[in-house]
Amino acid sequence: MDSLETNGEVRQRKDKKYEISNTSEKDLKTKDEKNKSNGKVIGLIFVSLLLDLLAFTMILPLLPSLLDYYDKKEGNSNTIYTWLLHAIQRFQKLTGAPDRFSSVLFGGALGSMYSFLQFLTSPIVGSLSDAYGRKPMLLICLIGIAISHGLWSYASTFSLFVLARFIGGLSKANVSLSMAVVTDASNEKTRARGMALVGLAFSIGFIVGPLAGAWFAKNTDLSSGLWGERPALYALSLSLANVALVTFFIPETLSKDKRTPLSLSLSKAIDFISPWHLLRFTAVKNLTAHQNKVLSRLGLIYFIYLFIYSGLEFTITFLTHHTFGYTAMQQGKMFLVIGFIMAVLQGGAARRLSARGAERAAKLALILTPFSFICVAFAAVQRPPIFSPLVWLWAGLVLFAVSTAFAVSCMTALATTQAAGAGRGAALGALRSLGALARAAGPLLASAVYWCSGAATTYTIGSIVLILPAVMLVKLKTH
Repeated sequence: MDSLETNGEVRQRKDKKYEISNTSEKDLKTKDEKNKSNGKVIGLIFVSLLLDLLAFTMILPLLPSLLDYYDKKEGNSNTIYTWLLHAIQRFQKLTGAPDRFSSVLFGGALGSMYSFLQFLTSPIVGSLSDAYGRKPMLLICLIGIAISHGLWSYASTFSLFVLARFIGGLSKANVSLSMAVVTDASNEKTRARGMALVGLAFSIGFIVGPLAGAWFAKNTDLSSGLWGERPALYALSLSLANVALVTFFIPETLSKDKRTPLSLSLSKAIDFISPWHLLRFTAVKNLTAHQNKVLSRLGLIYFIYLFIYSGLEFTITFLTHHTFGYTAMQQGKMFLVIGFIMAVLQGGAARRLSARGAERAAKLALILTPFSFICVAFAAVQRPPIFSPLVWLWAGLVLFAVSTAFAVSCMTALATTQAAGAGRGAALGALRSLGALARAAGPLLASAVYWCSGAATTYTIGSIVLILPAVMLVKLKTH
């Protein structure tokens, strides 16, 4: 009897071990399948962002020609173009900017409008995605972007062109939504890699897109549409392909049980558009006191960094043209080199970062940024110490590319660790909105300082101010 009981117990233990082993194998298989599915989603979001950015950047090299076209057509009439032109001319007289930079300032004003519209919509769309899902809101944004490119293809008047840019700016919350999808489909270990892929899409887009836009427009003449009809149609085709990609291949990543009900009121609407409320992340739900504190401090760091950085980035074209005599083609090659360095770093090192590695990379990037612009400040001096102005310029540009490759994507990855799934859309929308506001105001202030005080003073002041966000991030305790 004892022998039979012992054998029975042994069999039971073996059966239990088999069941545990079988269950763990199933769990591992399910986990592997989930990881593969999530990896596929992140890859598809990378493709979606790349299509969007290729379409978006096609217009960049065409802006001077577009503005020349509208100037010839509407320069002597009472239209939106002449009103904006007079405002730019008043700014030029106030700051002492030469007439030959009016097209750059004009483009900067349009860019500021575009960024300001992103500032208005990103947190609202992010919160709507937390309540109704990522995919429907992403599709609405992409359809709006496609409409903006369609309007551009018919923009024989400046008013229609501005309307196209207006709709495009309102619809540009797709970037923060794509980041929210990446965070939904990743975990603590893989989140920094996902954000690096987002950064890689930006780098490739800003390398290939402008070249494609210039190539599509090279045979364009007045009769075929000097407002960029052909590039606009190609941008439209990429946008429509993007809509199809999201519709048929990208699944919803925020399940219904994880969504946050949304109740809108006037006081809550202020949470989405007030810079003070955005800095406090009041629209983000279910945050602990520590998470809210970290996000608020990170939002302030992000805003100060991008406010100064975007202004100095915008004025580099003034410096290279005014001081070094760079042509448009030489400037294009310069940004091509910068984009290539960023793409290599984001496709290699940044993509392999862990959560802790992303935090260290963000701190290092912000420490390097002041050094990059102080090098550019030396380049603006006639007789700088040790090296020639050109050597100082390229030293600054290389440091600029290295720091830019990590800064925004790693700070974004840091922000996602502080918000739960149901609040990530709002958190990323608020962060993106703060960045858009910084990019709207930064170039205008930097341009004014540049023409009033000179390049060396502008970059020196900027590099000193950029020490502040670096110190704040180094001192920030995220855990």
